[in-house]
Amino acid sequence: MTGSPSGLPPLRPADLHAASDGPLVLAAHGFRFFGIQHLSAPHGTVVRGQSCVTYYVPQALTQPWPVVMIHGGGGQALDFMGTADGRPGWLHAFLRRGHAVYLMDRPGHGRAPYHADSLGPMTSLPPFEALGPLFARPEWTPERYPQAARHNQWPEVEDAAARDLLADPFLTQFMASGGPMMTDMAQAHLDAQRGGAELLDAIGPAILLTHSAGGPAGWMIADARPELVKAIVAVEPQGPPFAERPGGTLDWGLTAAPLTFEPPAVTPAELGREVRPAPSADLADCLVQAAPARRLPNLSGFPIVVVTAEASWMAADNHGIVDFLAQAGAQVEHLRLEDRGLHGNGHAMMLERNSAAVAALLLDWLAGRGLARPA
Repeated sequence: MTGSPSGLPPLRPADLHAASDGPLVLAAHGFRFFGIQHLSAPHGTVVRGQSCVTYYVPQALTQPWPVVMIHGGGGQALDFMGTADGRPGWLHAFLRRGHAVYLMDRPGHGRAPYHADSLGPMTSLPPFEALGPLFARPEWTPERYPQAARHNQWPEVEDAAARDLLADPFLTQFMASGGPMMTDMAQAHLDAQRGGAELLDAIGPAILLTHSAGGPAGWMIADARPELVKAIVAVEPQGPPFAERPGGTLDWGLTAAPLTFEPPAVTPAELGREVRPAPSADLADCLVQAAPARRLPNLSGFPIVVVTAEASWMAADNHGIVDFLAQAGAQVEHLRLEDRGLHGNGHAMMLERNSAAVAALLLDWLAGRGLARPA
């Protein structure tokens, strides 16, 4: 496909048609809001805390379980709809494999609008200077973390030698999709849990696929509806355990809001904390529960995989989430992309040049656990 003057691919119907991978026929497509609460405001009653879920059901519905995709950070559901340079995204890959897909905009993101009157104070807009070196060009500042120099999967730009983040049209598109986040992390996790639980009540058992700051939503939803979760594919989930992040701290290890532990824990202090040494020199020490560890019974009845990219800033500490889950009795695996021959990816692997290969790996993992029919 010939590039447009901006460096982005053209949007003319004929060009899009020519670049298509072939017909993708939907049997159903629409949206619904979940987790709606009523709030009394000075000017009347309003809604708050809603999630927007857009659903896609392929005509060739060959897979037994739908996939709920939950975006990260200040992003939105369209993170799964296409790559940074305009190619089909993970949504299309899962649809073509025969899965129904439900894309969830968490409260205050995307199609679930933000207003301070209902969701409270928000963070500032993310700047190029902060996200560019982390998502698009970690290799330009290799001193940031040990794995940064290995990154090479962001779409190429015409004048990469200039090292100008503002001149990258693909990064600009990514930044245009970003927005603020709630400054109350615990409330954000509770709101996402409520909407996700209602979604599962409506659609039945499903696979949860989460990314980054959407990771806690997956743990929270599964904690509320463990009988309706077939698996969790946690792509670089927010961490490491007990970490302090903008808006709050993962006081309950994986989340800022309470999880169900056995024996019960009324306060986070009851979990205790101890350092688990890093397994290698380029990885970080992480916290786990102090022994004897409490179990997470609602996260223990289905397979979980934590997916980590080779060149992400989370490559150094994602193992801490795996350790925490395993210690709490979960059936968890750690899938590092480089161990499967996929090299150079950053944190937003669904937006990068080999996005389709990563999606195929995740689909094959599900098939290998008996949760999907092979391609």
